[in-house]
Amino acid sequence: MYAIIESGGKQYTIKQGDKVRVEKLQGNAGDEITINTVLAINDGERMVTGSPYVVGGSVLGKVLTQEKADKVIIFKYKRRKDTKKKKGHRQAYTELLVEKIQLGVGNGT
Repeated sequence: MYAIIESGGKQYTIKQGDKVRVEKLQGNAGDEITINTVLAINDGERMVTGSPYVVGGSVLGKVLTQEKADKVIIFKYKRRKDTKKKKGHRQAYTELLVEKIQLGVGNGT
């Protein structure tokens, strides 16, 4: 069984038991999180797709960590112009452990 979810403007394919890094979500380490923006669920026999989201579909997860990714250096340089600019960025993320994928009652094909 797998699901396609949307979080932080990005789409992720997840399975039960996966660890996934998503854009930062509210919550502390150990908190339970429910993601209701499920685009599709495949339970092995059938594929349920939403328009845009699956009605009653949800993913239950547990927050493992709230951290920042490695630093990315942005360096802009123009030759012969004596111009250069250096900037760094660390993106915040939430690491989730997917505990359960639920398909709501009443969903057809």
